[in-house]
Amino acid sequence: MLGLNPISINKKKLSKNEIVQALRWAVIAELDAINFYEQFAELIDDEAVKHTFLDVANEEKEHVGEFLALLLKLDPELGKYMKKGFEEVEEETGIKVEF
Repeated sequence: MLGLNPISINKKKLSKNEIVQALRWAVIAELDAINFYEQFAELIDDEAVKHTFLDVANEEKEHVGEFLALLLKLDPELGKYMKKGFEEVEEETGIKVEF
């Protein structure tokens, strides 16, 4: 992962920029966890264990949404660029993504 290590933060309160960095790091960590759980699920034959890994992966997907909601609130410029990216994909491929 790239970004500021929260262990190295020596302040009581974070600045807005540091909160944005923390949220970005949290999104990265959740996406990494999703990959981890889904990859293990692929390798597991025991259905109960497989189900649990996939269930936890889905919970992590919700966490991505929670952190992204906060990130977009604190970094509206990110939202602008994400919207442009979505529009470009739709224009170039015809794929329209809606939430």
